[in-house]
Amino acid sequence: MATTRKATTHWEGTLFEGAGQVTLESSGLGTYDVSWPSRAEEANGKTSPEELIAAAHSACFSMALSNGLAKAGSPATSLDTSADVEFTPGTGITGIKLTVRGVVDGMSNEDFVAAAEGAKTGCPVSQALTGTTITLDAALA
Repeated sequence: MATTRKATTHWEGTLFEGAGQVTLESSGLGTYDVSWPSRAEEANGKTSPEELIAAAHSACFSMALSNGLAKAGSPATSLDTSADVEFTPGTGITGIKLTVRGVVDGMSNEDFVAAAEGAKTGCPVSQALTGTTITLDAALA
């Protein structure tokens, strides 16, 4: 069964002088301020499209890796994943670095890295970002 999630943005003004608010409609978790300076310079308490992509990618990858490990008979005790999304003004998103550290009893680091590579490829957010260079740093903790 397919699900649809919704977020909305209200923007006022020009790109460089204006500002907006992103609302996570489906979950109702909140409304977050966004502006060009928060995207291209310092966050200063505001979010950006790239931070939202990083959140989605780190969560999706962790879910995919968790599922892959469990299916292989080696469920993870814990996974800590970060996603660094690089944005270059005038160019766009120029790369994403996923970093994961896992605690998986009885698994070699080599097997963990292989499972992480599979999760990177199989994660629906990675697939949605086809064309973007996605690198991976994976190791057991």
